[in-house]
Amino acid sequence: MMELLPLVVLIAGIFILRGYNLRIKRLEMSVQELQNALAGRVLTADAAESARVTEPAIDAAAGPAAAIQEPPTEAAIEEPAVAGIEEPAIAARNTPDTLTDGTLTDGGPDVTAREASQPRESLESTIGARWAVWVGGIALALGGIFMVKYSIESGLLSPGVRLVLAAIFGLILVAAGEVIRRRSAPVLGNAFQNAMIPGVLTAAGVVALFGSTYAAHGIYGFIGPATAFILLGLISLATLALSLLHGQALAGLGLLASMVTPALIASTAPRPWILFGYLTLTWLATLLASRLRRWLIAPSFANALLSLWPLLYIAYSAIVDFTPVTLSMLAMIGGTIFIWPGRYQTAAMGDGAEADPSQPTSAAGWGAFLARPPLGMTLTASIGALAVSLCLLTYSLQYGYPIVDATFMFAAIVAAVAAFGAGRPHAGWAAILSAVVAVVGMLGVLTNWIAGVEPNSADGIVTMQSMVLYEALGLGAILVLIGAFFLRRFAEGEKPFAALWSLIMAAAPLAIATITFVNFGNWTLDWLHGLYGIGLGITLMALAEWQYRRSGEGLDLPTNILAAGSFGAMVFALHMFAHHAAPTILLPVLGIAYLLAGRMRDWPVLPWTMVAALVITMARIAWQPTIVDPSELGTTPVFNMLLAGYGIPAALAAWAAFTVRRSASVRLRNALQALASFLVLLTIAILVRHAMNGGVLNDAAPTLGEQSIYTLLAIGASATLMALDLSAASPVFRYGSMALGTLSVILILTLHLLGLNPFITGESTGRIPLFNLLLLGYLMPAAAYGGLALYARSRRPLPYVSMLAVAGAVMAFAWATLSVRRLWQGNIFPSGTASSRANSIPIPSSGC
Repeated sequence: MMELLPLVVLIAGIFILRGYNLRIKRLEMSVQELQNALAGRVLTADAAESARVTEPAIDAAAGPAAAIQEPPTEAAIEEPAVAGIEEPAIAARNTPDTLTDGTLTDGGPDVTAREASQPRESLESTIGARWAVWVGGIALALGGIFMVKYSIESGLLSPGVRLVLAAIFGLILVAAGEVIRRRSAPVLGNAFQNAMIPGVLTAAGVVALFGSTYAAHGIYGFIGPATAFILLGLISLATLALSLLHGQALAGLGLLASMVTPALIASTAPRPWILFGYLTLTWLATLLASRLRRWLIAPSFANALLSLWPLLYIAYSAIVDFTPVTLSMLAMIGGTIFIWPGRYQTAAMGDGAEADPSQPTSAAGWGAFLARPPLGMTLTASIGALAVSLCLLTYSLQYGYPIVDATFMFAAIVAAVAAFGAGRPHAGWAAILSAVVAVVGMLGVLTNWIAGVEPNSADGIVTMQSMVLYEALGLGAILVLIGAFFLRRFAEGEKPFAALWSLIMAAAPLAIATITFVNFGNWTLDWLHGLYGIGLGITLMALAEWQYRRSGEGLDLPTNILAAGSFGAMVFALHMFAHHAAPTILLPVLGIAYLLAGRMRDWPVLPWTMVAALVITMARIAWQPTIVDPSELGTTPVFNMLLAGYGIPAALAAWAAFTVRRSASVRLRNALQALASFLVLLTIAILVRHAMNGGVLNDAAPTLGEQSIYTLLAIGASATLMALDLSAASPVFRYGSMALGTLSVILILTLHLLGLNPFITGESTGRIPLFNLLLLGYLMPAAAYGGLALYARSRRPLPYVSMLAVAGAVMAFAWATLSVRRLWQGNIFPSGTASSRANSIPIPSSGC
């Protein structure tokens, strides 16, 4: 019973198709009757109108001698009327099958407007018109396959005859589809095009042809691999050609068949050049068809399939040749740039000279900018090509493919994708992904260096390192050139995109240079990376000046990003040429240079570079507090490298804060004032630490004398900041003074009275009765707190002033009790009993 199922399916499909043919004929007759009736009404109305309008004009113009023309016959009028009615249907048949929007045009009709004027098709109408056709087409395709299968199992026909019949069956279906398309298109119009009857028949015929050809090679061996490959390729390309008549769905089927063909044909000697040449030509044919019909789904599908083949080839081939793989990816990116969508999107946007109002600007948000059509084609082409480029590097590192060649091909693909992002305003994702992959790829190569690569000599390693470094740095330079090209063409009309490319130009080359230096740079003196940083800094600053002159706006975001990138490149170059104390001292000098440049150009970023320079300086100080090697620091108090390493940045920070005191940016003023105050206090504290510890900076706990100096510095700094706030009101000075005062109070509670109390630690207070450690540790802070409280009265909140006064009183009381203790027990306090200790610890309830 099951053997008859294929035959039943085939017969059912034929009957279903015959039923729909009869239905089409009835529809043709109905439409023809409606056209005839409409033509009669138009004739009557036109004749009556022309009789009323033309007769007075003829009488007035020609007079009595004018000859009265005989009215045209009914057949003469009916024929052009019918032809005029059929013209929309013919035009609809010839209209490209499109899924795009109105922006992808080059002067042609607005497809979106035309589609918007038509009523949207309901789901019920779509399913009702298509499901039976789809079932019938699938039944026909399966019928051809099952007919061959049934004949094989029953032994009715020889294999050759069966394959010929299957091929003939496929050709008949293709021909039937074309016949129905030509007969139905003029009369059905758009109302019944959703059924896709011709396309389904053609697709079924293509499946039958493809299956019979593959069976002739893969099952029976009637034809060899070359012949099968050629026949399958021709069938696939013919399907793509027929898709121009039957729509995008058939194009997808032909594309899939073309891309699957190489996998179906087994070869004992794979030829990657022929393989990728065929795949690229198939992709190109799909792209050309998509351009003619304004398709977007089919070319996106083609990009994905073409990108998948190199991954499979690299993963499963014993011997890999990267050159054809790279050329196929470059061809894909080049075709996407120049063929489809090509310049159509650019032309619609005025080629960068005048922005299209329909396109998103900075006010529309980055989401609309990144979602520009055709998004699918942009993502598939960019992600596919960049994934292949990363695969090249991975294979090279794992299996020993020449790393220099792999890096060069990787850089070529990344540069091509970046050029795609710079040449087309809709390709924002291409620009972003190319920059990210450039940095990630170089990081992967240089951090996994020589994995699987075994040169014969050390000279070979050095040579390969140099070549890869040149390729990596060259890729960064190419990104800068591509970004400059974009700014020249589109900067005025594409503000968000211009800012994005400015960021890429500044960040990506600098990140690549940093990666190469960390892995293979000379940490003492690196001329290559230093000159690269200087060149990059000068180039970015020149581009910022050029962009500023074009826009004329100091607040232009690309200009400020480029200027910030120039500062970053100069900081990088400074670290290449100088080490230890020199960068710490010269970084604020570089910041001052950019700060002074802000007097000539009102770019908001220039003064902030001084803030960045001071932050980097403090990071360097935290990394190496001794500024130089500890053995080179020396023991001379004050006049040593600490004075230069801490004092010069502090002085320059104070000068910068004074320079911007009238700046309109409150945040800038506050930031520089805070940094200057902190660096000045840090300089004094580190010099005291160095002097009190015999020229040695370590992490040992400070003594009471050293901590007393820190407490006095905090109290003095609080008073200084309060004075500055009274002369030039600033929240930094106001809250900074109160923060330092509070910090000093915490220090006396935790250290002076408990942690470093001589009675607890047993530290000697000195032999001199009055001028001893107790004077420095308790009496002087008490006097300082009293003076600070007096100065802050009516200038600071009452709780803060009261806290200072109480702290001064506590410190004075502690000095008095400890002095009595010293008078009776000497300069070193013994441990004593609990009662005597309670008598000595400065608690107000104890007594002397």
